[in-house]
Amino acid sequence: MQTTTKEWDTYQNQPVTEYTVENDHGVQLSVLSWGATLHHLNVPSANGSKNLVLSYHKMADYLDNPFYVCMGIGRTGGRIRRGTFPLAGKTYHVDANEGQNTLHGGPHGFNTVNWAGSLDTSDPDAAKIVLTHTFTSTADSYPGDLDAKLIYGLDNDDHVTLTFEATAKTDTTVFNPTAHLYFNLSDDQLITGQALQVNSDDHLDLDSEKLPTGKLIANANTPFDFKAGQNLGSAIRGMQETTEKGFDDVYHVVPAADHTIAKLSDPQSKRSVTIKSDRNGLVVFTANSFTNDLKLAAGAGQPYMGVALEPQTLPDSMNHPEFGDVTLPAGQTQQYHISYDLTY
Repeated sequence: MQTTTKEWDTYQNQPVTEYTVENDHGVQLSVLSWGATLHHLNVPSANGSKNLVLSYHKMADYLDNPFYVCMGIGRTGGRIRRGTFPLAGKTYHVDANEGQNTLHGGPHGFNTVNWAGSLDTSDPDAAKIVLTHTFTSTADSYPGDLDAKLIYGLDNDDHVTLTFEATAKTDTTVFNPTAHLYFNLSDDQLITGQALQVNSDDHLDLDSEKLPTGKLIANANTPFDFKAGQNLGSAIRGMQETTEKGFDDVYHVVPAADHTIAKLSDPQSKRSVTIKSDRNGLVVFTANSFTNDLKLAAGAGQPYMGVALEPQTLPDSMNHPEFGDVTLPAGQTQQYHISYDLTY
């Protein structure tokens, strides 16, 4: 395992550090301190290194749009209706950043801060990038102060692991983090030749503000059915009569025995990523609303450049208790894990 650290950019007069680990097969994982952002996930190919995730050349470009490209998300992924929820006998209101609602942790979430970072090379067959930050209730408006840690790991079996750890320092709070990773496994600009499989029979019914209504909709016999695997181009064509013209949806997933919830694969290049999680939700967003002013490293933005796959507990669960419990009691620590197994 090899590791490097360098100052990658400056944003808001702060240095943005890039931490890189490389395994014995030449797989590289690079993470930026700002936003706990996965910058590169490079695998060897016949034409040199191939980045499996979307990225930008500058930190400002990551933040100058509403798409959270490959950034860390917290305290809570997804939308909270009117930023309001009950918790421990009280009603809390957190800052809104999408109309009257709170999206992906609000205007001061995990993606908005410059995390402190370090490298852990104690294991000869794996290396970790460890990012830490304390989120105070006065800064992000969530109840209580939170010591947060995001750990990105890479081993010599080509497994990438993400560990989200949080300790509620002062008051009971909520914790439902994710990583907003956009994948494109192919050598093409678009994801339409790739196949997606999701361990899911149903997805959330969403209203016009993309907020859960509490109902589930069956996937069978619709473009939403990825249970046996489906070509993304075909699925997207099946969504052209919808407002979204693609997917921006929350799947109710049932993890397999080995915690697999989804697999994205590219038949032409033979690359794939198998996603494992022990939580019950997966957001699938096919970048339907990407515009050409996005200055992505792969070129100007366009719809279907990548597919975001975001494992989490079903969103707004504080207002829909049947979705799951994301409460983090005062004084306690919670961990969540996501892993990505690569083939190339």
